[in-house]
Amino acid sequence: MEKTICKDTAEAQIKFLGTAGARYVMARQLRYSAGVFLRLGAKKILLDPGPGTLLRCSKVTPRIDATELDAIILSHAHIDHSGDANAMIDAMTCGGWERRGRFYAPRECLEGENRILLNYIKKAPEEVVQLEEKKTYSLDGLQFSTSLRHHHDVETYGLRFHLEGGDLSFITDTLNFDRLAEQYAGSRCLVINVVRQSGHVGRKLKHLSLDEAEGLIGEIRPEYAILTHFGKSIVNKNPDEIAREMTERLGISVEAARDGMQFDLP
Repeated sequence: MEKTICKDTAEAQIKFLGTAGARYVMARQLRYSAGVFLRLGAKKILLDPGPGTLLRCSKVTPRIDATELDAIILSHAHIDHSGDANAMIDAMTCGGWERRGRFYAPRECLEGENRILLNYIKKAPEEVVQLEEKKTYSLDGLQFSTSLRHHHDVETYGLRFHLEGGDLSFITDTLNFDRLAEQYAGSRCLVINVVRQSGHVGRKLKHLSLDEAEGLIGEIRPEYAILTHFGKSIVNKNPDEIAREMTERLGISVEAARDGMQFDLP
């Protein structure tokens, strides 16, 4: 069931088209692997369109018209984040007939062995912009910044959208590291990818655990925190109960995202 949180006048709307994290959950579609849709003022932005995003846009309520997107942003090239990127660019540009919208992505998504952007699609957006660490970008006046490069298997950055009421930030896939929390200090709303229930032996899988996510939320202390991008171990638990217990321990509003959930930032 879709869920809406906060019904005050919203400065930002966050629609979780999917909440799957790691490829086991994606492959079995235990949760949808679609991206996150943002309505920030007049701008419509899609983050990390994994497999199934185009379909989910047409199935959610209210329906998301991909031809009205202003931008698509990729945090990194892994398939659970980028599987529908070409399809969404094609849809945003009406099959390439209208040269419109912007596509933002790290260099590895645009060139080299991990590139995900097809040559013929590359010409469709109005602009293709390479993301780099600690840089600020402007989407027709909407400002957003990248973090330091995250500790992940491929080139990856977190994002901060600079809104009048306070920053909306996304901690994307990463291993925990000393300077991670400071990248998001002062965020009003923090969305954090948390794949693992507990720490992992040898740190082979470079994703945050629940304990690490809770530590980051406690250090950053946003007004709102939302957990998403769940791996199998968290899906098999009760993410809503996990978030409720975090809220009690931290004294901060923590929510567990659900497929189709909309969060309105007042």
